[in-house]
Amino acid sequence: MGVWELLLVGVVILLGLVGVLVPGLPGSWLVWSAVLWWALSYPQPVSWVVLVASTAVLLLAQAIRWMLPPRRLRESGATTRMAVYAGGGSFLGFFLVPVVGAVAGFIGGIYLCERLRLGGHGPAKASVRTAMRAGGWSVLTELFACLLIMGAWLGAVIWG
Repeated sequence: MGVWELLLVGVVILLGLVGVLVPGLPGSWLVWSAVLWWALSYPQPVSWVVLVASTAVLLLAQAIRWMLPPRRLRESGATTRMAVYAGGGSFLGFFLVPVVGAVAGFIGGIYLCERLRLGGHGPAKASVRTAMRAGGWSVLTELFACLLIMGAWLGAVIWG
């Protein structure tokens, strides 16, 4: 697989990560289909392991999401700006504090957005709690699964 094809797979994975944050877009399925495309184009044992692991992670994430309350983020006051802060914080956290930093980055991104909007610690903390209860955990579960898949793919491309 050439560099341009790998770059295109990476772009599709990034679009899938953005799709997780945008309601109505099949973000997790875009990430999975990019890994499938890579595995079919680069038929090596490491690519099949990443594909099988990606499938298992996405199915587990979907099962966990079914157990969580339904998404009602718009009614809770969540904005596009909040999604951008949460997604950016999760992405940065995933790389700065490998893997587990994604959770803290997601919640920290929401907190930063609300702190800037509301101006104080108390109202921002209450707003984070409301956003997470209204479906933030569902979004975080799906985003974390997609970040894990992206990390596995990136690791396989770099070291595999």
